[in-house]
Amino acid sequence: MRIEHIAIWTQQLETLRIFYEKFFNGRSSSRYTNPKTGFTSYFLSFESGARLELMQRPDIISAVSPAEQMGLAHFAVSLGSEPAVDTLTKQLHEAGYQIVSQPRTTGDGYYESVALDPDGNRLELTV
Repeated sequence: MRIEHIAIWTQQLETLRIFYEKFFNGRSSSRYTNPKTGFTSYFLSFESGARLELMQRPDIISAVSPAEQMGLAHFAVSLGSEPAVDTLTKQLHEAGYQIVSQPRTTGDGYYESVALDPDGNRLELTV
């Protein structure tokens, strides 16, 4: 089994697209729009083959908060090395994004930090 993609509802479609392109080297598809429903989306592809779908529709309301909640807790992005985790964490902080936890080795042996994307989705940055 392979997870094909993860999808995120957003009210900031262009902002999220630019964020994942800039900080994670995502390659965006053309914008898809369904004029009947007002649904718009982009698929972002990453070097590893992973894909992220960013979706917007006028009737979807915000439910994401910086606090823990039921549902998807976070998604992890493997950056390949501890220095890469340190560097991206610093870049995100300097660009004004919230860092929930600084780089560290967790009790289960992961080297990681946690940052929030522009919508408050938790991104676990790991080796």
